[in-house]
Amino acid sequence: MHDYLLSTVLGIVEGVTEFLPVSSTAHLRIAEALAGVDLGSGYWKMFTIAIQLGAIATLPIYFRERIAAFLRSFVAAGRTGAGSAAPGGGASAAGAPAGGLARHPLTLTAVAFVCTAIPSLLAIKLIGKNLESLFVMAGALIAGGVVMWVVDGLYAHHALRTRTERMERMSLAQAAWIGLMQNFSAIFPGVSRSMATIAAGQLAGMTRESALEFSFFLSMPTMVAATGYDLFKTLRAGASSPLGPVRMDAHGWLLLAIGFVVSFAVAYAVVAWFMRWVRSRGFVPFAVYRIAAGAAVLAWALGTIGGAPR
Repeated sequence: MHDYLLSTVLGIVEGVTEFLPVSSTAHLRIAEALAGVDLGSGYWKMFTIAIQLGAIATLPIYFRERIAAFLRSFVAAGRTGAGSAAPGGGASAAGAPAGGLARHPLTLTAVAFVCTAIPSLLAIKLIGKNLESLFVMAGALIAGGVVMWVVDGLYAHHALRTRTERMERMSLAQAAWIGLMQNFSAIFPGVSRSMATIAAGQLAGMTRESALEFSFFLSMPTMVAATGYDLFKTLRAGASSPLGPVRMDAHGWLLLAIGFVVSFAVAYAVVAWFMRWVRSRGFVPFAVYRIAAGAAVLAWALGTIGGAPR
């Protein structure tokens, strides 16, 4: 496949799968393997991570009103020292919780980010190795599908106690728990950040909608940091990417630009659709898809051990 066509196809795959709980990383790597790309290539590992920033860039635009409200209430809470809670101890219209800065959505997002970033940084070599393994991706897709199916089934049958309907009412413990659980998606491509965040949130007493929204907000600093780190290591004179040696030239940058723009355009449409879907339906269809896709990838990898990357 021609490189320009390949980068366009991968941009579409990234845009479609980034916010769905099916793992964009696994889908990108599987698509690359099907196209004959060397999964051990440092460039294509970096490409897989970097174009995810294109999809993530849609979130500040889609949630611009929520972000602006959070920033206003955060500044107000910092000035008063008591938050901008509504009468009666509930969340204010501006998005500030009764707990002030300590339980503000931006603070909780930062807490979850730290709980994700530190373990993931320590496991960077393992992450790079797992990006080469179709077996790891297949196993993660299947295991994540089973977890999502069970958790969403418990949620649908009211077996889980739901007490958090909005991000503004999250607790510090919930944020830390979700951040820690998101490490599974970083270390094992195929788990999915969205799946890990949503399932962890539901187990912690959040509604589907609040868990999904927090997943979106947490993905912004997480993906910007992860992508920025890899790009910095790639561009740094005399250094190689932590994912493997990378040689960047004008052609390589053009491929990245194509993937970035395409993923941005496709992802914007997907995030709007997915928010509507979650309000009326559950995640079981995605769980079934994950299990079926994981089984298919596993069968393919087992049947081509001699030629497919392990």
